[in-house]
Amino acid sequence: MEKTLLLVDGSSYLYRAFHALPDLRNAAGEPTGAIYGVLNMLRRLLADHKADYLACVFDARGKTFRDEMYAQYKANRPPMPDDLGAQVEPLLDAIRASGWPLLQIEGVEADDVIGTLAREGEKRGLRCVISTGDKDLAQLVTDRVTLVNTMSNERLDPAGVKAKFGVPPERMLDYLTLVGDSVDNVPGVDKVGPKTAAKWIEQYGSLEEVMRHADEIGGAVG
Repeated sequence: MEKTLLLVDGSSYLYRAFHALPDLRNAAGEPTGAIYGVLNMLRRLLADHKADYLACVFDARGKTFRDEMYAQYKANRPPMPDDLGAQVEPLLDAIRASGWPLLQIEGVEADDVIGTLAREGEKRGLRCVISTGDKDLAQLVTDRVTLVNTMSNERLDPAGVKAKFGVPPERMLDYLTLVGDSVDNVPGVDKVGPKTAAKWIEQYGSLEEVMRHADEIGGAVG
């Protein structure tokens, strides 16, 4: 029987739980909403997905190699709210105490760690389930790698990625390069939205071919 590797994008769910839940506090008045939300998500994941191996991955503190490549990377984001920052270390302690291996690797993001583990798992014949709300990780989806979102109950296999974004997983990097990412403060091509990006990739096959045929593209963008 095939074994399963379950990977959790802890950083993604930390923020989503904080903003999705009411202002929960303990008897001492300390904020606990994000802790409650993430721990519930982890319990639900283990109930829904029987995994042989698992890990919960968070961003490490400090800058990453992307900040060195592009100084404006995520520069538009406000500082972490104090009520959320106060919950980070207690949450990490609670995750470890519940038996989850927890990973934070300096110099890279949680996405990078998850991507590396997913690909290594595939090489070893594992099926991989990634729990995240981050669209960037859709590029990892294959017949053996699936994305699940416990907050929306969404499950993305290769066909699901194509249906949602208009491009297959192996073209998600091309797609994201064209549309950019306002959340990360990464610009795309001016006036190119999701529909146009998907149309071009469908028509030309790849970003490289889109660039090669740039002179043929008309309309407002051309």
